[in-house]
Amino acid sequence: MQMPTKEAIPLTAIKQRIKKYIWLLAANLFISAFTFGGGYVVVPMVRRFFVVKKQYFTEEELINMAAVAQSTPGAIAVNLSALAGYKVAGMAGAVISCCAAVIPPLVILTFISAFYRLFVSNAMIAAILKGMEAGVAALMVDLITDMCSFVLKKKSLFLSALIPLSFIANFVLGINVALILLFCCFLCILKVFCKGREHR
Repeated sequence: MQMPTKEAIPLTAIKQRIKKYIWLLAANLFISAFTFGGGYVVVPMVRRFFVVKKQYFTEEELINMAAVAQSTPGAIAVNLSALAGYKVAGMAGAVISCCAAVIPPLVILTFISAFYRLFVSNAMIAAILKGMEAGVAALMVDLITDMCSFVLKKKSLFLSALIPLSFIANFVLGINVALILLFCCFLCILKVFCKGREHR
């Protein structure tokens, strides 16, 4: 068996890196082009490509990234793409993922803007959009089910209680999602701090 030369090892690494960059570009272009209905719809798609297919990170890491993406300024879809890209291939991966996440909506919106009146008055387009809404609702239910089951697997009464309380805070009381996330983070940090003091 022939041992790899010193020149062959960096070349192999470069090829693998390029393959990873191409995959990131293709995956994010696909996710961005076929996720309609808001930022959260991107989460199950990222899960499908990055967690299930490639296993680049775990579901727990995805949920953490989704929370960070929601809490930071900007569109959650672009933020999550950047975080996923960075996790896979560093800064270059983040840049590639960001560009790939922005290109499809930019092209689609440019096209729609050029023919805006035609799109607004077209019954066929309206029917397609209604169908998309139903599909988006199904994706959202799938995402919520996965995230809730993941939290419940922890068998923590504290974390389980945060799910309905967060829902009530947003849906009933109308509190901003970012504020709810920050408050939940604060409670979890406080819980860890209190536990640490108990063990001293």
